[in-house]
Amino acid sequence: MSAERSPSADRPFGVLRTCRLLDRSRSGLYSRRKRLERPVLSLVRRGPKTAWSDADLTERIRGVLAASPFVGEGHRKVWARLRIADVRTSKARVLRLMREANLLAPVRARRVLGPRVHDGTIVTERPDVMWGTDATAVWTTEEGLVSVFAAVDHCTAECVGSHAAKRATRFEALEPIRQGVRDRFGLYAQNVAAGLTVRHDNGSQYVSDHFQAELAFLGIASSPAFVRSPEGNGCIERFFRTLKEQLLWVKTFRNAEEVRIAVAEWIRLYNEHWLIERLGHRTPAEVRRSLLTQRIPA
Repeated sequence: MSAERSPSADRPFGVLRTCRLLDRSRSGLYSRRKRLERPVLSLVRRGPKTAWSDADLTERIRGVLAASPFVGEGHRKVWARLRIADVRTSKARVLRLMREANLLAPVRARRVLGPRVHDGTIVTERPDVMWGTDATAVWTTEEGLVSVFAAVDHCTAECVGSHAAKRATRFEALEPIRQGVRDRFGLYAQNVAAGLTVRHDNGSQYVSDHFQAELAFLGIASSPAFVRSPEGNGCIERFFRTLKEQLLWVKTFRNAEEVRIAVAEWIRLYNEHWLIERLGHRTPAEVRRSLLTQRIPA
């Protein structure tokens, strides 16, 4: 408007008079004019440029998923396996590419929980301080429902023992504990596992006199979880989720013996190769070896 000429005086209105009439500052006018005169620059992401295009990285992600012995791994573990293969990228980019390529693992809907009874932590700083044990079940073609028992270390998430049987008795429930004691402490004798605590739920097998007496014989302290609070036994519950998703829900079994052998073989694979985020994307066996090495004095 300041460039227009007055019809009566035949002269420009001027910037000062125009800004006064419009109640605007001249500095704002000049600042806006300066911004409009600047050349338009294309937006370029700052920082170092990656050597991998989206298409190339997507193919590497497909290769990681195909080579993994597990199914349904999420973007965090894919990112960790890419780093192991010296392919450096970010978790956010891996998540975006896996979402665009429809490679993300299916997830369950989040449950709305009530007030928490257990508000502490059950993870220990050293192995063989607390084990968690529980049972789940799988359907077989010849024997119907078969019970699967297991025990895991709360520090390393390593499975220390497993068992499968048609009947879920107190004697069968003790088998993973017996395997773990023989493997971790070298023998099976009175008070050989003193200092160890076993976390279990309030199932009839675990609160039975026979189960509790066996723990006392070995020097193991019994630690029952809170009633209706499965997070109190969350380490074994999380392990069973992985076991079901990777083995029990994806294969068909004929009988309990076939389940027992398959679970034992899968556990060896899990302990040596399954990456756990809370352990820094390391395997349970790797963390255990690292912690045991720290115990040895220099």
